[in-house]
Amino acid sequence: MGKVVIMDHPLIQHKIGYIRRKETGTKDFRQTISEIAMLICYEATRDLQLADVDIETPICKTTVKELKGKKMAVVPILRAGLGMVDGMLTLIPAAKVGHIGLYRDPETHEPVEYYCKLPDDCSQREIFVVDPMLATGGSASAAITMLKAKGCQNIHFMCIIAAPEGIKKLTEDHPDVDLYVGALDEKLNENAYIIPGLGDAGDRIFGTK
Repeated sequence: MGKVVIMDHPLIQHKIGYIRRKETGTKDFRQTISEIAMLICYEATRDLQLADVDIETPICKTTVKELKGKKMAVVPILRAGLGMVDGMLTLIPAAKVGHIGLYRDPETHEPVEYYCKLPDDCSQREIFVVDPMLATGGSASAAITMLKAKGCQNIHFMCIIAAPEGIKKLTEDHPDVDLYVGALDEKLNENAYIIPGLGDAGDRIFGTK
């Protein structure tokens, strides 16, 4: 059974407060999103397994701990998820990066795939799906369904701000996936925007309207 972890680290809370402000500009918003992603990644990788490895220091031989087993992949949901990638690669520079593009059909409101490019060995990797906002949960659930269809089994989802509705959908659709959430907000409004949220993360990261 997957777990839902809501971050309580003071630095994460402080930085999320900063990006919520409407006067925070594109450059600072983009930089802070990356920093928050790095901090959440630090917490989300807490349970990775370690193995003993024999090495030699300049002084003597000893045994150290290194990450065991599966390699990692970061899979942002386009386009806002791109803002979280660099922060994660700072911590895990050897990770491969895949991309999933989805848009919401204006008639059905269901997510539709328009792009998917993943590492060839993605089914053998520990996958971290990233998107700054988890609103209805539709896109995140569809992205994880796509990954599972390609044989991926070890999947985690990371977001910066989530609505209760999104967490409910994701945990119901994918009970085996761990969720790491920077902040849990109050609800969605009638336009499926998170309240209080921070507006459109993609527009604020890339300076578009």
